[in-house]
Amino acid sequence: MSLYVEGLSKRAPNSGMAQFQEVMRKQLEASMHKELEKLLSTTKGIEAELARKDFEGFKKIFHSFLQAKGPSVDWAKIYRPPEDLIQPYDKIKARGLPENVAESLNKLVVVKLNGGLGTSMGCKGPKSLISVRNENTFLDLTVQQIEHLNKTYNVDVPLVLMNSFNTEEDTKKILQKYAHHRLKIHTFNQSKYPRINKESLLPVAKDMSTLGENAEAWYPPGHGDIYASFRNSGLLDQLITEGKEYIFVSNIDNLGATVDLHILNHLMSQPDGKRCEFVMEVTDKTRADVKGGTLIEYDGKLRLLEIAQVPKAHVDEFKSVSKFKIFNTNNLWISLPAVRRLQEQNSVDMEIIVNPKTLDGGLNVIQLETAVGAAIKSFDNALGINVPRSRFLPVKTTSDLLLVMSNLYSLEAGSLTMSKKREFPTTPHVKLGSSFTKVHDFLTRFESIPDMLELDHLTVSGDVTFGKQVSLKGTVIIIANHGDRIDIPAGAMLENKIVSGNLRILDH
Repeated sequence: MSLYVEGLSKRAPNSGMAQFQEVMRKQLEASMHKELEKLLSTTKGIEAELARKDFEGFKKIFHSFLQAKGPSVDWAKIYRPPEDLIQPYDKIKARGLPENVAESLNKLVVVKLNGGLGTSMGCKGPKSLISVRNENTFLDLTVQQIEHLNKTYNVDVPLVLMNSFNTEEDTKKILQKYAHHRLKIHTFNQSKYPRINKESLLPVAKDMSTLGENAEAWYPPGHGDIYASFRNSGLLDQLITEGKEYIFVSNIDNLGATVDLHILNHLMSQPDGKRCEFVMEVTDKTRADVKGGTLIEYDGKLRLLEIAQVPKAHVDEFKSVSKFKIFNTNNLWISLPAVRRLQEQNSVDMEIIVNPKTLDGGLNVIQLETAVGAAIKSFDNALGINVPRSRFLPVKTTSDLLLVMSNLYSLEAGSLTMSKKREFPTTPHVKLGSSFTKVHDFLTRFESIPDMLELDHLTVSGDVTFGKQVSLKGTVIIIANHGDRIDIPAGAMLENKIVSGNLRILDH
C-alpha cells in the first residue's frame, strides 16, 4: 500500500480501520478515474481509442496497488521447486531432434522486447540500434539469426518487436532496410501509462502528449505489459489464425537468446492434455547475479520471486547462491492460445513492482510496472529449464560490450558463440570505470579491441587508453590516479599485472 494511504489509515480509529481504508481506496480510485477521463478529453480519434485501452490496463494495476499490503510473499511458504519442475537442458537435448523440425518452426514466433533506450550507455534512441559487433546492431543480429533459420529449414518464423512510445518511431524508420530479407517483421506498442505523484497518487500529466513539460509524465510499464498490449494490437489473434502456437520472448540486448531447437521440440512433443504453456529458461547463479529473480514453489505452483518482493529480513538469504541456485534469464517460451485464454478470462496474475523516480524538477513520482516472467503461475504445466550460461549474454554496459566485441566470441549467422580457442568456458569478469560509460568514449579509448582469449579479470579505472593489438591475460588491473593518464602502448602484453598511475608495471 502507498505511504499516502498508510498515513491516512494511521489516523483512523482502530475499530473501523479496515472500513476507513476501504473508503479511502474507493475515493482514491474515483479521483484517479476522473483524472484519466480529463486526460482522455485532450485527445481524439484513434489516439483516444488506444489511450482508453491503455487506461483500462492502468486502472487494473492501480486497483491492485491500492489493495496491496506489505511484501507479496509469506516467506514460510517458499520452497525450492521439485526437480521435475526444473529440467536440466542436457536432459532435453539428449532426446535429439525429429526429422520434422520445420513443422515445429512454422508454429513459432520470435518476440523481442524493444522498449528500452540506450541512455544508460550514453546513446540516443532505441538501445537495439547500438552497434555491438562488426557494425551490426542488436536488431541486425536478430534479423540475421531468424533469416538464417528461415533459409536453412525453408520455414516462416516471423519476428515481432514490442516497442514503446520511446522507441517506435526510430525503429519503424530502420525496419525499411530489412524489406528484402527473408522474414516478416511485425511491431506493436506496449502501453503508455501515467506516472503518479507519490503524495497525491494522481497523474502528473496535463495532457496526452509526450513532449515539453509532459515528456517525463509517461512511461512504458515494464515487459509484463506484453500480454495485454499484444492482444490489444490484434497481432495475437492474427498469429494464431496463421497457425502459430508459441512465442519465444527475450530481451533484445541478450545476445545469447537465440531460437533453441531442442527446447522447441520439447514443447511440441508433449501430449495435448499436458502441453507445457510456459517455459522459463534459468541458469546457475554466480555472485554477479545475486539480485536476479529466481524460481520457487509457492502454493503448489512455480512462481518467480523478485528481490523487490522479499521481506527485508530475508534479503541476504535471497541473495545466497547456496539456497537459491538459479536465476531467470528472461528467455521465455509461451503458448499463444494460453495467452489468449488468460486475457479473455482476465486471469493473468502478476505482482506489481512499485518503481520510485524523481523527475528533473525534483518531484517524487512512482510508476507501477509488471514483469513478463511473473505470470508463470497463471499458466498450466509451467516448467523451468536450466540452460547453459551461454544463453544469457546481456549487454547492459560498455564492460559487457567489450566482451562481445572481442575475440572471445565468434560471429556466425547473427549468433555469437564462445571461441573454441578459449580453453575454459567461463566469461572473464570485466569492470570498466566511469570514463568508459558512454559508448562514444569507450570506442575512442580503444584503438583496437584487445586480445582477451586468456583473460580472467580486468579492472580499469581513470583516464586509460589502449593502443592497437594489446593482449590481456590472467588478472589485469589498470588504475590511473586523478590527473594522471595511462596509455597502454600498441602491442603490449599484460599478464597478471597491476598498472598504477605512474605506469609502474608490477607482477600480480
